[in-house]
Amino acid sequence: MTDIIVILILVVLIVVGVRATSKHFKGEGACCGGGTYKPRKKKLDSVVSKRTFSVDGMTCQHCENRVHEAINALEGASAAVSHKKGTAVVSMSRPIEDEVIKQAIEKAGYMVSGVH
Repeated sequence: MTDIIVILILVVLIVVGVRATSKHFKGEGACCGGGTYKPRKKKLDSVVSKRTFSVDGMTCQHCENRVHEAINALEGASAAVSHKKGTAVVSMSRPIEDEVIKQAIEKAGYMVSGVH
């Protein structure tokens, strides 16, 4: 009887662990403290250009939020970030050098692997 109880407890723990792990890899869990927090959207008066940055290292919603806030902190820049695609589409109301945006993303802890 005690063997059955131990086995049931182990099965429950494994099921809980698998569910949490699958949510983590889908970017739905609060693995890094992300959870349901959504950064404020930044509206620009006009958009003169858009650039897409390939960002490596984003694994969850929290990572996405950090990159989003790092870019939106720049004057004249607004971001649409996707950790699933690994991209940050930056809209600019004035010319901003790619290096400035790249440095903001890297300061947040992520790596830029390309600009399109």
